[in-house]
Amino acid sequence: MNEAETVETCVRKALGFFAEHGVDGEVIIADNGSTDGSRQLARDAGARVVPVSAKGYGNALMGGIRAARGTYIVMGDADDSYDFTALLPFLEQLRDGADLVMGNRFKGGIASGAMPPLHRYLGNPVLSFVGRLFFGSKIGDFHCGLRAFRRDSILRLELQTGGMEFASEMVVRSTLAGYDIREVPTTLSPDGRSRPPHLSTWRDGWRHLRFLCLYSPRWLFLIPGLLMMAVGLIAGVALATGPIRVGDVAFDVDTLVGASAAVVIGFQAVLFALLTKVYAMEEGFLPHDKRVQRVIDNWSLERGLVVGGLLALAGLVGLVASLAHWQGHSFGELDPRDALRIVVPSATALIMSFQMIFASLFVSILAIRRRSHPPVTDVVDEATDVVEAAADKVRSESRDAEAPAGPRENADADDAAEAEPAEVVPAEAGASTEGTADKTA
Repeated sequence: MNEAETVETCVRKALGFFAEHGVDGEVIIADNGSTDGSRQLARDAGARVVPVSAKGYGNALMGGIRAARGTYIVMGDADDSYDFTALLPFLEQLRDGADLVMGNRFKGGIASGAMPPLHRYLGNPVLSFVGRLFFGSKIGDFHCGLRAFRRDSILRLELQTGGMEFASEMVVRSTLAGYDIREVPTTLSPDGRSRPPHLSTWRDGWRHLRFLCLYSPRWLFLIPGLLMMAVGLIAGVALATGPIRVGDVAFDVDTLVGASAAVVIGFQAVLFALLTKVYAMEEGFLPHDKRVQRVIDNWSLERGLVVGGLLALAGLVGLVASLAHWQGHSFGELDPRDALRIVVPSATALIMSFQMIFASLFVSILAIRRRSHPPVTDVVDEATDVVEAAADKVRSESRDAEAPAGPRENADADDAAEAEPAEVVPAEAGASTEGTADKTA
Protein backbone atom coordinates (compact mmCIF):
# COMPACT_ATOMS: atom_id res chain seq x y z
CA MET A 1 0.00 0.00 0.00
CA ASN A 2 1.44 3.33 -1.19
CA GLU A 3 4.94 2.09 -2.07
CA ALA A 4 5.53 4.30 -5.11
CA GLU A 5 9.11 4.97 -4.05
CA THR A 6 10.18 1.30 -4.09
CA VAL A 7 7.66 -0.92 -5.87
CA GLU A 8 9.20 -0.44 -9.32
CA THR A 9 12.64 -1.41 -8.01
CA CYS A 10 11.24 -4.59 -6.41
CA VAL A 11 9.44 -5.64 -9.60
CA ARG A 12 12.52 -5.12 -11.78
CA LYS A 13 14.73 -7.07 -9.37
CA ALA A 14 12.33 -10.02 -9.36
CA LEU A 15 12.06 -10.01 -13.17
CA GLY A 16 15.83 -9.84 -13.36
CA PHE A 17 16.07 -12.93 -11.15
CA PHE A 18 13.72 -14.79 -13.52
CA ALA A 19 15.77 -13.85 -16.56
CA GLU A 20 19.12 -14.69 -14.96
CA HIS A 21 18.09 -18.15 -13.75
CA GLY A 22 15.68 -19.12 -16.53
CA VAL A 23 12.64 -19.20 -14.28
CA ASP A 24 9.18 -19.17 -15.87
CA GLY A 25 7.53 -16.82 -13.40
CA GLU A 26 5.35 -13.78 -12.87
CA VAL A 27 5.43 -10.82 -10.50
CA ILE A 28 2.20 -10.02 -8.71
CA ILE A 29 1.58 -6.84 -6.77
CA ALA A 30 -1.28 -7.34 -4.29
CA ASP A 31 -2.46 -3.76 -3.93
CA ASN A 32 -4.33 -2.90 -0.75
CA GLY A 33 -5.78 0.46 -1.80
CA SER A 34 -2.81 2.54 -2.92
CA THR A 35 -3.45 6.18 -3.82
CA ASP A 36 0.08 7.29 -4.77
CA GLY A 37 0.24 5.93 -8.32
CA SER A 38 2.17 2.80 -7.35
CA ARG A 39 -0.28 0.57 -9.23
CA GLN A 40 0.64 2.08 -12.60
CA LEU A 41 4.33 2.09 -11.73
CA ALA A 42 4.11 -1.66 -11.00
CA ARG A 43 2.33 -2.34 -14.29
CA ASP A 44 4.84 -0.30 -16.25
CA ALA A 45 7.64 -2.28 -14.63
CA GLY A 46 6.08 -5.57 -15.79
CA ALA A 47 4.00 -6.74 -12.82
CA ARG A 48 0.42 -7.95 -12.71
CA VAL A 49 -1.52 -5.85 -10.20
CA VAL A 50 -4.23 -7.58 -8.16
CA PRO A 51 -6.48 -5.16 -6.22
CA VAL A 52 -7.46 -6.46 -2.76
CA SER A 53 -10.23 -4.43 -1.15
CA ALA A 54 -10.11 -6.04 2.32
CA LYS A 55 -7.57 -4.14 4.38
CA GLY A 56 -4.72 -5.83 6.21
CA TYR A 57 -1.41 -7.58 5.61
CA GLY A 58 -2.90 -11.07 5.63
CA ASN A 59 -5.82 -10.14 3.38
CA ALA A 60 -3.49 -8.56 0.82
CA LEU A 61 -1.20 -11.59 0.76
CA MET A 62 -4.04 -14.11 0.45
CA GLY A 63 -5.46 -12.08 -2.44
CA GLY A 64 -2.12 -12.30 -4.23
CA ILE A 65 -1.66 -15.99 -3.40
CA ARG A 66 -5.07 -16.91 -4.80
CA ALA A 67 -4.43 -14.91 -7.96
CA ALA A 68 -1.00 -16.48 -8.55
CA ARG A 69 -0.63 -19.05 -11.32
CA GLY A 70 2.70 -20.58 -10.32
CA THR A 71 3.47 -23.78 -8.46
CA TYR A 72 5.80 -21.95 -6.09
CA ILE A 73 5.30 -18.52 -4.53
CA VAL A 74 7.82 -16.17 -2.96
CA MET A 75 6.29 -13.39 -0.87
CA GLY A 76 8.05 -10.27 0.30
CA ASP A 77 7.46 -6.65 1.25
CA ALA A 78 7.51 -4.07 -1.54
CA ASP A 79 9.68 -1.63 0.42
CA ASP A 80 13.01 -2.89 -1.04
CA SER A 81 14.21 -4.22 2.33
CA TYR A 82 14.67 -7.73 0.87
CA ASP A 83 16.83 -8.61 -2.12
CA PHE A 84 14.60 -10.15 -4.79
CA THR A 85 17.64 -11.05 -6.90
CA ALA A 86 18.78 -13.59 -4.26
CA LEU A 87 15.83 -15.97 -4.30
CA LEU A 88 17.64 -19.03 -5.66
CA PRO A 89 18.20 -20.70 -2.21
CA PHE A 90 14.44 -20.53 -1.60
CA LEU A 91 13.64 -22.03 -4.99
CA GLU A 92 16.20 -24.81 -4.57
CA GLN A 93 14.66 -25.87 -1.25
CA LEU A 94 11.18 -25.93 -2.79
CA ARG A 95 12.41 -28.02 -5.71
CA ASP A 96 13.94 -30.38 -3.15
CA GLY A 97 10.49 -31.02 -1.63
CA ALA A 98 10.00 -28.34 1.02
CA ASP A 99 6.49 -26.99 1.60
CA LEU A 100 7.55 -23.76 3.29
CA VAL A 101 10.96 -22.05 3.23
CA MET A 102 11.48 -19.29 5.77
CA GLY A 103 14.10 -16.59 5.59
CA ASN A 104 16.15 -16.05 8.75
CA ARG A 105 17.37 -12.48 9.14
CA PHE A 106 19.33 -13.24 12.30
CA LYS A 107 21.46 -15.77 10.39
CA GLY A 108 21.74 -13.79 7.15
CA GLY A 109 22.41 -10.39 8.62
CA ILE A 110 20.50 -7.29 9.63
CA ALA A 111 22.02 -4.07 8.31
CA SER A 112 22.37 -1.04 10.55
CA GLY A 113 19.07 0.82 10.78
CA ALA A 114 17.10 -1.97 9.07
CA MET A 115 15.25 -3.08 12.23
CA PRO A 116 14.41 -1.07 15.38
CA PRO A 117 16.36 -2.27 18.45
CA LEU A 118 13.10 -3.11 20.26
CA HIS A 119 12.10 -5.47 17.45
CA ARG A 120 15.59 -6.92 17.01
CA TYR A 121 16.45 -7.68 20.63
CA LEU A 122 13.04 -8.16 22.27
CA GLY A 123 10.00 -8.46 20.03
CA ASN A 124 11.12 -10.93 17.38
CA PRO A 125 13.29 -13.13 19.65
CA VAL A 126 10.57 -13.39 22.33
CA LEU A 127 7.72 -14.11 19.92
CA SER A 128 9.83 -16.64 18.01
CA PHE A 129 10.74 -18.34 21.30
CA VAL A 130 7.06 -18.50 22.29
CA GLY A 131 6.22 -20.03 18.90
CA ARG A 132 8.93 -22.68 19.26
CA LEU A 133 7.85 -23.46 22.84
CA PHE A 134 4.13 -23.65 22.16
CA PHE A 135 4.19 -25.57 18.88
CA GLY A 136 7.50 -27.42 18.76
CA SER A 137 8.64 -25.44 15.72
CA LYS A 138 12.34 -25.16 14.86
CA ILE A 139 12.01 -21.83 13.07
CA GLY A 140 14.35 -19.17 14.43
CA ASP A 141 12.69 -16.14 12.80
CA PHE A 142 8.90 -16.46 12.93
CA HIS A 143 8.23 -13.07 11.38
CA CYS A 144 10.60 -12.82 8.46
CA GLY A 145 8.67 -11.17 5.62
CA LEU A 146 10.58 -13.04 2.91
CA ARG A 147 9.44 -16.64 2.58
CA ALA A 148 8.59 -19.14 -0.16
CA PHE A 149 6.09 -21.98 -0.31
CA ARG A 150 4.11 -24.33 -2.47
CA ARG A 151 0.90 -22.59 -3.45
CA ASP A 152 -1.30 -25.68 -3.04
CA SER A 153 0.15 -26.44 0.40
CA ILE A 154 -0.66 -23.00 1.80
CA LEU A 155 -4.13 -22.86 0.23
CA ARG A 156 -4.87 -26.24 1.80
CA LEU A 157 -4.39 -24.71 5.26
CA GLU A 158 -7.27 -22.22 4.72
CA LEU A 159 -5.53 -19.47 6.68
CA GLN A 160 -7.96 -17.12 8.43
CA THR A 161 -6.19 -14.07 9.86
CA GLY A 162 -6.23 -10.81 7.94
CA GLY A 163 -3.66 -8.71 9.81
CA MET A 164 0.03 -8.89 10.65
CA GLU A 165 -0.51 -12.11 12.64
CA PHE A 166 -0.86 -13.83 9.25
CA ALA A 167 2.92 -14.30 9.36
CA SER A 168 2.62 -16.32 12.58
CA GLU A 169 -0.42 -18.26 11.40
CA MET A 170 1.37 -19.50 8.29
CA VAL A 171 4.23 -20.95 10.34
CA VAL A 172 2.01 -22.35 13.11
CA ARG A 173 -0.53 -23.99 10.82
CA SER A 174 2.23 -25.41 8.60
CA THR A 175 3.95 -26.85 11.70
CA LEU A 176 0.73 -28.40 13.02
CA ALA A 177 0.00 -29.87 9.59
CA GLY A 178 3.38 -31.62 9.58
CA TYR A 179 4.74 -29.72 6.57
CA ASP A 180 8.38 -29.82 5.54
CA ILE A 181 9.57 -26.41 6.77
CA ARG A 182 13.12 -25.19 6.20
CA GLU A 183 15.13 -22.02 6.77
CA VAL A 184 17.65 -20.17 4.64
CA PRO A 185 19.71 -17.13 5.73
CA THR A 186 18.51 -13.85 4.27
CA THR A 187 19.60 -10.26 4.65
CA LEU A 188 17.50 -7.32 5.76
CA SER A 189 18.38 -3.84 4.51
CA PRO A 190 16.91 -0.46 5.45
CA ASP A 191 13.74 0.09 3.44
CA GLY A 192 13.72 2.66 0.65
CA ARG A 193 10.61 4.57 1.70
CA SER A 194 10.59 8.03 3.23
CA ARG A 195 7.30 7.62 5.10
CA PRO A 196 6.86 5.72 8.41
CA PRO A 197 6.13 1.96 8.11
CA HIS A 198 2.60 0.58 8.48
CA LEU A 199 3.78 -1.69 11.32
CA SER A 200 2.72 -0.68 14.85
CA THR A 201 5.15 -2.11 17.42
CA TRP A 202 2.86 -2.74 20.38
CA ARG A 203 -0.42 -3.31 18.55
CA ASP A 204 0.97 -5.79 16.04
CA GLY A 205 3.23 -7.42 18.62
CA TRP A 206 0.19 -8.05 20.81
CA ARG A 207 -1.74 -9.47 17.85
CA HIS A 208 1.07 -11.96 17.20
CA LEU A 209 1.23 -12.99 20.87
CA ARG A 210 -2.55 -13.24 21.09
CA PHE A 211 -2.66 -15.52 18.06
CA LEU A 212 0.07 -17.80 19.45
CA CYS A 213 -1.83 -18.14 22.74
CA LEU A 214 -5.24 -18.71 21.16
CA TYR A 215 -3.86 -21.48 18.95
CA SER A 216 -2.32 -23.29 21.91
CA PRO A 217 -5.03 -24.27 24.43
CA ARG A 218 -2.40 -26.34 26.24
CA TRP A 219 -0.30 -23.31 27.18
CA LEU A 220 -3.20 -20.88 27.43
CA PHE A 221 -5.47 -23.00 29.65
CA LEU A 222 -4.21 -26.48 30.49
CA ILE A 223 -0.75 -25.91 31.98
CA PRO A 224 -1.71 -22.78 34.00
CA GLY A 225 -4.87 -24.55 35.17
CA LEU A 226 -3.02 -27.65 36.33
CA LEU A 227 -0.47 -25.52 38.20
CA MET A 228 -3.18 -23.53 39.95
CA MET A 229 -5.07 -26.69 40.90
CA ALA A 230 -1.92 -28.32 42.27
CA VAL A 231 -0.98 -25.29 44.37
CA GLY A 232 -4.53 -24.86 45.62
CA LEU A 233 -4.97 -28.53 46.54
CA ILE A 234 -1.65 -28.75 48.35
CA ALA A 235 -2.36 -25.58 50.34
CA GLY A 236 -5.96 -26.57 51.00
CA VAL A 237 -5.13 -30.02 52.31
CA ALA A 238 -2.37 -28.59 54.49
CA LEU A 239 -4.67 -25.95 56.01
CA ALA A 240 -7.70 -28.20 56.43
CA THR A 241 -6.61 -29.37 59.89
CA GLY A 242 -5.19 -26.14 61.26
CA PRO A 243 -2.98 -23.09 60.67
CA ILE A 244 0.56 -23.40 59.38
CA ARG A 245 3.43 -21.22 60.55
CA VAL A 246 6.48 -20.40 58.51
CA GLY A 247 8.73 -18.38 60.77
CA ASP A 248 6.75 -15.43 62.01
CA VAL A 249 4.09 -15.77 59.27
CA ALA A 250 0.89 -17.71 60.01
CA PHE A 251 -1.26 -19.14 57.18
CA ASP A 252 -4.85 -19.76 58.28
CA VAL A 253 -8.40 -19.73 56.89
CA ASP A 254 -7.80 -16.64 54.78
CA THR A 255 -5.18 -18.58 52.86
CA LEU A 256 -7.60 -21.53 52.73
CA VAL A 257 -10.14 -19.33 50.90
CA GLY A 258 -7.45 -18.29 48.42
CA ALA A 259 -6.45 -21.94 47.92
CA SER A 260 -10.08 -22.80 47.22
CA ALA A 261 -10.28 -20.05 44.61
CA ALA A 262 -7.10 -21.36 42.96
CA VAL A 263 -8.59 -24.86 42.73
CA VAL A 264 -11.83 -23.56 41.18
CA ILE A 265 -10.09 -21.29 38.67
CA GLY A 266 -7.57 -23.99 37.77
CA PHE A 267 -10.30 -26.57 37.26
CA GLN A 268 -12.21 -24.14 35.05
CA ALA A 269 -9.08 -23.50 32.99
CA VAL A 270 -8.53 -27.24 32.48
CA LEU A 271 -12.12 -27.63 31.29
CA PHE A 272 -11.68 -24.67 28.95
CA ALA A 273 -8.59 -26.33 27.49
CA LEU A 274 -10.65 -29.41 26.67
CA LEU A 275 -13.60 -27.44 25.26
CA THR A 276 -11.35 -25.23 23.14
CA LYS A 277 -9.46 -28.21 21.76
CA VAL A 278 -12.65 -30.06 20.87
CA TYR A 279 -14.13 -27.03 19.12
CA ALA A 280 -10.91 -26.25 17.24
CA MET A 281 -10.63 -29.87 16.09
CA GLU A 282 -14.23 -29.96 14.89
CA GLU A 283 -13.86 -26.68 12.97
CA GLY A 284 -10.47 -27.61 11.49
CA PHE A 285 -8.47 -24.82 13.17
CA LEU A 286 -6.26 -27.36 14.94
CA PRO A 287 -5.25 -30.83 13.73
CA HIS A 288 -6.76 -33.98 15.15
CA ASP A 289 -5.31 -34.90 18.56
CA LYS A 290 -5.49 -38.59 19.51
CA ARG A 291 -5.13 -37.85 23.23
CA VAL A 292 -8.07 -35.46 23.22
CA GLN A 293 -10.07 -37.92 21.13
CA ARG A 294 -9.45 -40.64 23.73
CA VAL A 295 -10.71 -38.33 26.47
CA ILE A 296 -13.85 -37.55 24.46
CA ASP A 297 -14.45 -41.23 23.68
CA ASN A 298 -14.03 -42.32 27.29
CA TRP A 299 -15.78 -39.36 28.90
CA SER A 300 -19.45 -39.65 28.05
CA LEU A 301 -22.18 -37.28 29.17
CA GLU A 302 -23.43 -39.88 31.63
CA ARG A 303 -20.01 -40.26 33.27
CA GLY A 304 -19.68 -36.50 33.56
CA LEU A 305 -23.07 -36.28 35.23
CA VAL A 306 -22.14 -39.06 37.65
CA VAL A 307 -18.84 -37.43 38.65
CA GLY A 308 -20.52 -34.05 38.95
CA GLY A 309 -23.25 -35.60 41.06
CA LEU A 310 -20.71 -37.21 43.40
CA LEU A 311 -18.93 -33.87 43.86
CA ALA A 312 -22.26 -32.21 44.58
CA LEU A 313 -23.08 -34.92 47.10
CA ALA A 314 -19.74 -34.38 48.85
CA GLY A 315 -20.42 -30.65 49.01
CA LEU A 316 -23.90 -31.18 50.42
CA VAL A 317 -22.55 -33.55 53.07
CA GLY A 318 -20.04 -30.90 54.07
CA LEU A 319 -22.73 -28.24 54.32
CA VAL A 320 -24.86 -30.54 56.47
CA ALA A 321 -21.82 -31.08 58.69
CA SER A 322 -21.38 -27.31 58.98
CA LEU A 323 -25.04 -26.98 60.03
CA ALA A 324 -24.53 -29.67 62.64
CA HIS A 325 -21.46 -27.80 63.87
CA TRP A 326 -23.52 -24.61 64.13
CA GLN A 327 -26.29 -26.47 65.94
CA GLY A 328 -23.72 -27.70 68.43
CA HIS A 329 -23.08 -24.07 69.30
CA SER A 330 -26.83 -23.39 69.70
CA PHE A 331 -26.86 -21.50 66.37
CA GLY A 332 -24.86 -18.76 67.97
CA GLU A 333 -21.63 -17.06 67.04
CA LEU A 334 -18.94 -19.34 65.63
CA ASP A 335 -15.20 -19.13 65.45
CA PRO A 336 -14.50 -18.46 61.74
CA ARG A 337 -11.29 -20.47 61.89
CA ASP A 338 -13.29 -23.59 62.71
CA ALA A 339 -16.40 -22.96 60.62
CA LEU A 340 -14.60 -22.03 57.39
CA ARG A 341 -12.56 -25.21 57.47
CA ILE A 342 -15.82 -27.03 56.84
CA VAL A 343 -17.70 -24.53 54.68
CA VAL A 344 -14.91 -23.62 52.22
CA PRO A 345 -14.11 -27.19 51.03
CA SER A 346 -17.85 -27.94 50.80
CA ALA A 347 -18.56 -24.87 48.71
CA THR A 348 -15.56 -25.67 46.51
CA ALA A 349 -16.90 -29.17 45.83
CA LEU A 350 -20.33 -27.78 44.93
CA ILE A 351 -18.87 -25.24 42.50
CA MET A 352 -16.71 -27.88 40.82
CA SER A 353 -19.69 -30.21 40.52
CA PHE A 354 -21.63 -27.70 38.43
CA GLN A 355 -18.53 -26.92 36.36
CA MET A 356 -18.20 -30.63 35.59
CA ILE A 357 -21.87 -31.04 34.68
CA PHE A 358 -21.98 -27.97 32.44
CA ALA A 359 -18.71 -28.91 30.70
CA SER A 360 -19.97 -32.45 30.04
CA LEU A 361 -23.15 -31.06 28.51
CA PHE A 362 -21.20 -28.64 26.33
CA VAL A 363 -18.81 -31.32 25.06
CA SER A 364 -21.83 -33.43 24.13
CA ILE A 365 -23.27 -30.49 22.17
CA LEU A 366 -19.96 -30.03 20.31
CA ALA A 367 -19.98 -33.73 19.44
CA ILE A 368 -23.32 -33.49 17.61
CA ARG A 369 -22.77 -34.10 13.89
CA ARG A 370 -24.79 -32.85 10.95
CA ARG A 371 -26.26 -35.87 9.24
CA SER A 372 -27.39 -36.24 5.63
CA HIS A 373 -30.24 -38.70 5.38
CA PRO A 374 -30.10 -41.21 2.49
CA PRO A 375 -32.54 -40.71 -0.40
CA VAL A 376 -35.78 -42.67 -0.33
CA THR A 377 -35.20 -44.05 -3.84
CA ASP A 378 -32.14 -46.18 -4.45
CA VAL A 379 -29.77 -44.39 -6.82
CA VAL A 380 -28.97 -47.54 -8.83
CA ASP A 381 -32.65 -48.38 -9.36
CA GLU A 382 -33.40 -44.81 -10.39
CA ALA A 383 -30.57 -44.83 -12.95
CA THR A 384 -31.78 -48.16 -14.35
CA ASP A 385 -35.29 -46.75 -14.82
CA VAL A 386 -33.91 -43.77 -16.75
CA VAL A 387 -31.86 -45.99 -19.05
CA GLU A 388 -34.82 -48.30 -19.76
CA ALA A 389 -37.11 -45.34 -20.52
CA ALA A 390 -34.57 -43.96 -23.00
CA ALA A 391 -34.24 -47.35 -24.70
CA ASP A 392 -38.02 -47.63 -25.06
CA LYS A 393 -38.15 -44.19 -26.67
CA VAL A 394 -35.41 -45.11 -29.18
CA ARG A 395 -37.20 -48.36 -30.13
CA SER A 396 -40.47 -46.48 -30.62
CA GLU A 397 -38.88 -43.88 -32.91
CA SER A 398 -37.18 -46.63 -34.96
CA ARG A 399 -40.53 -48.38 -35.57
CA ASP A 400 -42.14 -45.09 -36.68
CA ALA A 401 -39.29 -44.38 -39.12
CA GLU A 402 -39.53 -47.86 -40.72
CA ALA A 403 -43.33 -47.66 -41.27
CA PRO A 404 -44.43 -46.78 -44.99
CA ALA A 405 -45.91 -43.31 -45.50
CA GLY A 406 -49.65 -43.16 -46.23
CA PRO A 407 -51.31 -41.30 -49.14
CA ARG A 408 -52.18 -38.27 -47.04
CA GLU A 409 -48.61 -38.02 -45.76
CA ASN A 410 -47.21 -38.14 -49.33
CA ALA A 411 -49.60 -35.41 -50.42
CA ASP A 412 -48.54 -33.21 -47.53
CA ALA A 413 -44.93 -33.68 -48.52
CA ASP A 414 -45.67 -32.70 -52.16
CA ASP A 415 -47.58 -29.59 -51.08
CA ALA A 416 -44.70 -28.50 -48.88
CA ALA A 417 -42.23 -28.92 -51.76
CA GLU A 418 -44.33 -26.73 -54.08
CA ALA A 419 -44.97 -23.97 -51.54
CA GLU A 420 -41.91 -21.66 -51.85
CA PRO A 421 -38.37 -22.08 -53.12
CA ALA A 422 -35.74 -22.56 -50.40
CA GLU A 423 -33.50 -19.51 -49.61
CA VAL A 424 -29.97 -19.74 -48.24
CA VAL A 425 -29.21 -16.97 -45.71
CA PRO A 426 -25.53 -16.48 -44.81
CA ALA A 427 -24.78 -16.26 -41.09
CA GLU A 428 -24.17 -12.74 -39.83
CA ALA A 429 -20.69 -11.75 -38.72
CA GLY A 430 -20.13 -12.77 -35.11
CA ALA A 431 -23.04 -15.26 -35.07
CA SER A 432 -22.37 -18.93 -34.49
CA THR A 433 -23.84 -21.72 -36.58
CA GLU A 434 -23.87 -25.34 -35.70
CA GLY A 435 -21.05 -27.21 -37.40
CA THR A 436 -19.00 -24.06 -38.12
CA ALA A 437 -15.62 -23.83 -36.41
CA ASP A 438 -14.91 -20.66 -34.41
CA LYS A 439 -11.50 -19.40 -35.56
CA THR A 440 -11.35 -16.34 -33.29
CA ALA A 441 -8.19 -16.38 -31.15
